[in-house]
Amino acid sequence: MTLFDSIILGIVEGVAEFLPISSTGHLVLASTLLGLEQTEFLKTFEIAIQLGAIVAVVVLFWQKLWDGEVIKRLIVGFVPAGIIGLLLYRFVKTYLLGNEGVVLWALFLGGIFLIAFEYWHEEKDTRPQDIRTIPYRTVAIIGLFQALAIIPGVSRSAATIVGGLLLGLRRHTIVEFSFLLAVPTMLAATGLDIVQSAASISLREFGLLFVGFVVAFIVAMGSITWLLRYVRNHTFVPFGIYRIVLALLFWFFIIR
Repeated sequence: MTLFDSIILGIVEGVAEFLPISSTGHLVLASTLLGLEQTEFLKTFEIAIQLGAIVAVVVLFWQKLWDGEVIKRLIVGFVPAGIIGLLLYRFVKTYLLGNEGVVLWALFLGGIFLIAFEYWHEEKDTRPQDIRTIPYRTVAIIGLFQALAIIPGVSRSAATIVGGLLLGLRRHTIVEFSFLLAVPTMLAATGLDIVQSAASISLREFGLLFVGFVVAFIVAMGSITWLLRYVRNHTFVPFGIYRIVLALLFWFFIIR
């Protein structure tokens, strides 16, 4: 991996982390386009770089992250994904992460589901809700939806947002909650992987991680702001179409 590769992957992560298109899936596909071999370091990079985007959430929503009621709901929402992620960590990193076939099928089927869901779902009240009053049972179920994103290509944000909408939350509210729930989830995922892999990462590779982290942070600041404006008047149908088209393009023109 070169410095250029690190910057490109940082941009991809910053753009895709909070959109319902799967940042991990996009990092895998971007690595394929860049001709990068799926080494253990690249897999670690694809996990750890997400921390840059998460820091953007901390900067933009730091006041809510200090709210006791919000913190309690984030803990409840994190637990299901945390337990499942810990149990399946080695399996996912060995067999799923870097697997282009898994990513493309998840993107394709997820795109179809996202389009179908948006045409079926009817949101009658678009007024924002207070995250502090979301029932704990609802939060726990959203955490289970988030756990689906352990499959590369599913998209953590898509899973949590669709789960929240199914449970009756309003779009702006669940999008914002999805941002906040990413903080403990990705901190745990990144921390676990760094602990497992730190001994095998060279000083140069840590430098590449740092560059990707900074780029992802800067780009994610703009991505979060844009998405919050977008969901006020738009559905996720365009993202569903994009997922399908991207998967088909890779199947027909990139993957042989």
